[in-house]
Amino acid sequence: MCILMFLSTLALKGQEYELVWKEDFRGRELDGKRWARIERGPADWRRYMSSDEAVYDLRNGKLVLRAIVNDGIAPDDTASFLTGGIYTKGLFSMTYGKVEIRAKLQGAESLWPALWMLPESGKWPDDGEIDIMERLDHDSYIYQTVHTIYTRNFKNRTDPESFVRAPFRPDRYNVFGVEIRPDKIVFSVNGTETLTYPAVGSEEYPRNVQFPFGVPYYILMDMQIGGAWVGPPDRSELPVEMSIDWVKVYFSQ
Repeated sequence: MCILMFLSTLALKGQEYELVWKEDFRGRELDGKRWARIERGPADWRRYMSSDEAVYDLRNGKLVLRAIVNDGIAPDDTASFLTGGIYTKGLFSMTYGKVEIRAKLQGAESLWPALWMLPESGKWPDDGEIDIMERLDHDSYIYQTVHTIYTRNFKNRTDPESFVRAPFRPDRYNVFGVEIRPDKIVFSVNGTETLTYPAVGSEEYPRNVQFPFGVPYYILMDMQIGGAWVGPPDRSELPVEMSIDWVKVYFSQ
């Protein structure tokens, strides 16, 4: 767990938050007390993850994550493509509060950049997933989504609504946010609320099935490419970048 400094207060519709951590990527290297590079894995989103320097950069106070063709850049790696991603797993997590990330997204066929959160322990999808931002291809909107066993296994995605397609400005930086409260999750883009997912529960589906949140979650920021959702990548459109200006984390007062 990193040491947090209390910096300022934010009031959001009656809910007051205190800024406990701002990451502005001003250093020459990633802060290893807060961030780690995501390793490769079998899931679609993780298939091309790499620690190669070619997919990471700290430039002018921005973190740059890339998706590239591996045309000899990493000769010992047999993957056709390489993507960069970082997370706070095991280093920082939050239960309730607000996360905001200011980022600029380039587009490409079968590109799938994401800003999201997963629980420190448990299994998927029983213990939930919070997708602050996912953009596909060259779309002019992003997805903001809650995944749980209620939405995935029992396919209750609209009672209540568990995702939204929210417009954003592809040519500039946008602020993507999520607010996690004991009774609801609220998504936003550039300060405008886009979706509220409430804890409702029922006799058929207990609250901890429909709303399994209220446990520590960590932050992931990564470039993703290919997979069942977006299809095979177009080599001609690579390389592409996601540039992240800052990350802010607020806790409830």
